[in-house]
This record gives sequence, structure tokens and C-alpha cells, in this order.
Amino acid sequence: MTPDPAGSSTDLSTVDHAPDVHRLRVLTVNTHKGFTALNRRFILPELREAVRSTSADLVFLQEVLGGHERHATRYEDWPSMSQYEFLADSMWSDFAYGRNAVYPDGHHGNALLSKYPIIRHRNLDVSITGPERRGLLHCVLQVPGHDEVHAICVHLSLLESHRQLQLDLLCQLLESLPDDAPVIIAGDFNDWQLQGNKRLGRCDYLHEVFERSHGHLAKTYPARFPMLRLDRIYLRNATSHSPRILGNRPWTHLSDHLPLAVEVHL
Repeated sequence: MTPDPAGSSTDLSTVDHAPDVHRLRVLTVNTHKGFTALNRRFILPELREAVRSTSADLVFLQEVLGGHERHATRYEDWPSMSQYEFLADSMWSDFAYGRNAVYPDGHHGNALLSKYPIIRHRNLDVSITGPERRGLLHCVLQVPGHDEVHAICVHLSLLESHRQLQLDLLCQLLESLPDDAPVIIAGDFNDWQLQGNKRLGRCDYLHEVFERSHGHLAKTYPARFPMLRLDRIYLRNATSHSPRILGNRPWTHLSDHLPLAVEVHL
């Protein structure tokens, strides 16, 4: 077994002899730290069952808690491990976490759950100024039949001026990656004015899966009555098929954002 930098271990010899993979099921969800909208109820166990039911190969998580001492004493069903490890369970062998916000009781950030080895990862701090802490979690995956597959989990600022600077940093990251490598970017862009989508539209060969399939971005917020198009899945050197908004129960009661799912062809 080879230790994985994301904190899990995978036998890479079995991956080397696995059949080529040309389809990945992708899910992105803002977990709202395991609570319903307005923090009325702790529902992480229910969220885990819902995430497992999608059978996704890659799960992009935003606002996932790495730890919280006070919550751990208040809720009987609070997991003894981090929320991303609890969600990964036995279904996703590899996971990576990027800690963004730190406070006296704990910390939260972005995470990626993967059924394929995460051979390396890094969390890029794209915080601008003020209390908002934001990051881009960049993971490199070993998917059979491909040299590298890049996955970037995104959670951008609430402020337009900050988002534009963060998107510039995202584009710089994209420019640094191999031109022919498949790239999957997913998460909560907070781009309610849709200016960020215009910025990313100028990146070569990058497309958003709902815009490509339906002609418009997906409405995901607030979950009960979605009006804003905040959550996205962008691809480069890959094609998207059957993008879906998971807009039915139980999803409408598991976060303040609706999840997005898509099948990615490499």
C-alpha cells in the first residue's frame, strides 16, 4: 500500500492494471457544515446517505467541517472524525481537504472524495482581504487510461470584486496545467451577478456543463425556492452528458444549496 498525500492509502499496482476509464460520475454539493438551512437541524448522517445514493466517482464538497469542538459536545450523533472522512465512509477510498476558515472551535473548507487515487493535492489560498477565507483545492487523480486528471474544488467570495480576482487566480492555475489534461472544476462560485461566468468563458476550451447542455446555468440557491445560479461544473478536455439538478427530497432539506450531478466523458 502507498500512503496517499490526501490522508488515505491506495494500492497503486491494482490501478496500473485496471481497465481504462472513460466516464466519471461527478457530484458537487455545498454541505452547509452538515446543517439544514438556517442551521435548524444537524443532518450530516442523512446527507451521507443521500450522497452515497448517487454512486458518484468524484464528490466536490464545500463548507465541510474539518472539526468543531463545541458541536461535538452538543450533538449526540456528531461523528468522531472529520465530516469529509465521515462522508467518504467506505465508498470513497481517497479524500483531500483544504482548510480555509479557522475559528476558536474548529475549521472548515473544501474537500474532494474520490474512488480513484489522489496522487497529490494542494490548497491554494485565494483570500483577498477581510475575514472571508477562501481556497481552491487542486487534486491530481490517477484514473486508468490517463496520465493525469485534474479536479479543482471551488468556493468563491461573496464580494464581486474579490470573485474577479479569485477567478484570475483560477485562470492562472488552469494555464499552469498540461494543455491536454482533463480538468473538472466544480463548486459554489457565489456568482449571483453572472459576471464570473463571463470571465471563465474567455478561458480556452472551458465550458460549463448546464450552459452547454441547456443554454443556461443551473438555479441552485436557495434550495427550497432556487432563484440564483451559484453552483457550477466546468470542464476542459472532457465532455458532459446528462447534467442534473438534484432538486427533489431529500436534497431540498439537506442544505441551503441544491447539488449538481453530471456524467463526464474523458
